Amino acid sequence: MKNKQTILCVFIMICLSVIAAGCNTQRNQSSQDYMSLMQTTNPAPRTVASDSKPDLIKEIEEDVESHKDLYDVAVIKGKKHILVVYKVKHMQRFHMKTIEKEVNEKLEKKYPDENFIVSSDYKIFLEAVRLGEKMKDPKYPDKKADEELEKIVKLKKELT
Repeated sequence: MKNKQTILCVFIMICLSVIAAGCNTQRNQSSQDYMSLMQTTNPAPRTVASDSKPDLIKEIEEDVESHKDLYDVAVIKGKKHILVVYKVKHMQRFHMKTIEKEVNEKLEKKYPDENFIVSSDYKIFLEAVRLGEKMKDPKYPDKKADEELEKIVKLKKELT
């Protein structure tokens, strides 16, 4: 009887260690992405076009941040579009479409000459932040940054 209990205990310990090891795979990247959903990244506004005014995109960022239901904003200005992505506070997630409409109308009204792409989609936010990180490197070419921005805009249009 005691031998069966020992075998059963060893078997349970092996099963638990296999389960614990299996749960730990791919943890680093996915937990990092999950934590960025909860944390504020506050990326600096970026611009691809060399002829643009940095004050303009900083002002756009401040206008969007002033919305009470948002807590993290990223703005990237390209040659054709200005990408504005943001995170919505947790309790306001049911109103995301309304918030997106309000933000878009506010920006279109204040800056009628600009072409805005506004999104609260988390995947678009992550892509924009990654692009912003790449653009910090002075060796990263503006042409490639603009191409990647256009891919993000295309992805946004596909999601809607």
